[in-house]
Amino acid sequence: QVQLVESGGGLVQAGDSLRLSCAASGRTFTTYTMAWFRQAPGKEREFVAAISWSRTTYYADSVKGRFTISRDNVKNTVYLQMNSLKFEDTAVYYCAAKVALGDYGSVPSYQYRGQGTQVTVSS
Repeated sequence: QVQLVESGGGLVQAGDSLRLSCAASGRTFTTYTMAWFRQAPGKEREFVAAISWSRTTYYADSVKGRFTISRDNVKNTVYLQMNSLKFEDTAVYYCAAKVALGDYGSVPSYQYRGQGTQVTVSS
């Protein structure tokens, strides 16, 4: 079992930065693919970014060049650095984990998900 706890959300202005953290329990963190998803009010959950065990990264087109996903395998933590935030980035951001490789953008493919952290960007 893996438990995921997100933190770092908040209220910021457009153009500001935030860094989200996701602390994971479990001894096999280094083998997991980790990802961030987000869900805005009235919309479906959408893929934001993922990082494999080998630190290969994947991004949604909407955040490429602005967001950076990284992981610290000593601290069992994955991060999402968000720069140049826009109003449309407002959402609840969820951390997710899975063992398998591939299909990084698929929400159902992740076995473990956190409770989410709210990010609100004012225009």
